[in-house]
Amino acid sequence: MIQHSVMFNLNHSPDSREEQAFFDAARELATIPGVDQFSCLRQVSPKNPFTFGLSMVFASQARYDHYNQHPLHKAFIEKYWRHAVSEFMEIDFERY
Repeated sequence: MIQHSVMFNLNHSPDSREEQAFFDAARELATIPGVDQFSCLRQVSPKNPFTFGLSMVFASQARYDHYNQHPLHKAFIEKYWRHAVSEFMEIDFERY
């Protein structure tokens, strides 16, 4: 099992139409086969400099690899991620 999480800040104003469009598009990633437990997250702790997060689980490395190469994921990165995200940190954990 792989827990894929990415924490990030957006260039968009809080609660803007652009922010909503970003998360609407992000939620489409949950439709990619192999994506489980998909979540869009908003930070509540002052200990973390990132405002948002996306999290999902994959049953295997093969499913995670499939997700990374999927056309919907690649399109999201090109159309939304590259233009909207100002900074991010990605964390991929395997169950220990």
